Amino acid sequence: MGDYQKKWFYLILLSLIWGSSFILIKKSLVGFSPIQLGGLRIIFASLTLFVFGFRSMSKIQRADWKWLFIAGLTSSFFPPFLFAIAQTELDSGITSIFNSTVPLMTTLVGIALFGAIITGRQVLGVFIGLFGTAVLILTGMEFTPDQNYWYAVFIFLSALGYAFNINIIKRYLAHLGPLTITTASFGVAFIPAVIIVIFSGFFGEILHNVEMHNTIWYVLALAVLGTAWANILFNRLIHISSPVFAASVTYTIPLVAVLWGFWDGESITLYQLLGGGIILFGVWLVNKKKRNKARTVTKERSDSL
Repeated sequence: MGDYQKKWFYLILLSLIWGSSFILIKKSLVGFSPIQLGGLRIIFASLTLFVFGFRSMSKIQRADWKWLFIAGLTSSFFPPFLFAIAQTELDSGITSIFNSTVPLMTTLVGIALFGAIITGRQVLGVFIGLFGTAVLILTGMEFTPDQNYWYAVFIFLSALGYAFNINIIKRYLAHLGPLTITTASFGVAFIPAVIIVIFSGFFGEILHNVEMHNTIWYVLALAVLGTAWANILFNRLIHISSPVFAASVTYTIPLVAVLWGFWDGESITLYQLLGGGIILFGVWLVNKKKRNKARTVTKERSDSL
């Protein structure tokens, strides 16, 4: 399987895994506070990664740690807390839709701070995808007006963090393997997460809180599959594709998340399905394979960023 086929395989697999993460967050919040959930998600994911990736960290050079520290904070530490806080007021499907701003954030951060070069077609694809996202958001606001959409700010902050992470990995950490980057990033987040969990009251509650006992399995699934394993796959996707392609996974995630939400009693309309179709068209346009030599050169130039 070549890189072109692999990147689409990773895109689909990550869509399924991360699309399911939002319903797992929703179920986990039944027994845990947002702070506890965010911290435990980091801790369980870190421990999993340390088992499989600790030795790979020997490849890291001193100069890499500056970028790994920034990547760890922006993608591994803050987002688990921000997503959990957002979902205390927003449905899982709506939260995943707001997360679709990652490709636009990635493009803007790449151009502004990392000298990224993208084609006009890619820009058009990004905005078509955002239009599809807007359709989903507006229909969600119409049919679920009781939700506090100000909490979307936490998702936008996460999206900005992911945008920095994607561009940093592509520009400064491409020589390191996905497992190495993921393990080191969570290594940065691990100690602060442990301290936060200790002071969150988790250890005083876990012995007698039945809801915690019932929902801990959702937290484990979220941490091991939706965080540790998914981040390894995502960093691999960044290595074999462009930053814009890697970020476009957030366009397909809502399709899975909205279906999970519908299964759990959240509303879904024909307009939301239409918005999902527009999103997929935007992803296809952003990543359409070039057929002639001139366009191939352009793609290679973009992929080298």
